[in-house]
Amino acid sequence: MSKLILRVLCVLVPMVFATTGQAAEARSYGPAVTLAVAKKVAAGAIAHAKKMKWNVAVAIVDKHGFLVYYERLDDTQTASAAVAVDKARTAAMYRRPSRVFEEVLVKKGRTAILGLRGATPVIGGLPIKVGGKVIGGVGVSGAASAQDEMAAQAGLNTLK
Repeated sequence: MSKLILRVLCVLVPMVFATTGQAAEARSYGPAVTLAVAKKVAAGAIAHAKKMKWNVAVAIVDKHGFLVYYERLDDTQTASAAVAVDKARTAAMYRRPSRVFEEVLVKKGRTAILGLRGATPVIGGLPIKVGGKVIGGVGVSGAASAQDEMAAQAGLNTLK
């Protein structure tokens, strides 16, 4: 990587997060999400989606963005399979909802966000936190983005 590109990234990445108001909140990683927790979160998201009659895919990743658990309802659109994983990875690896990236792109016009590796700027990915520490991420795709986020939140609510 050239020195110029490295310098630009060192300046842009902190600026992007500083403009979101998210940089001030302390976030830390905890132990990786367990399979039992992943299944519980996914079950909550799936139950909500079924209740609402949304065909969705649900992905749970560990704190590094690696897939731990995946489930897809029948007749969910094909693209949702990969998008759910991407949303979950974004939330886990960047320790913030994927909504933040979409808002920075749409509301602030910060196209530089598109250059961040692994950052999917689409609503529907939420970090999984236990004891204030990020242990993974949940991503839902298949309904409207705001509905995806509602299903993801329903999954997280099972941990309360």
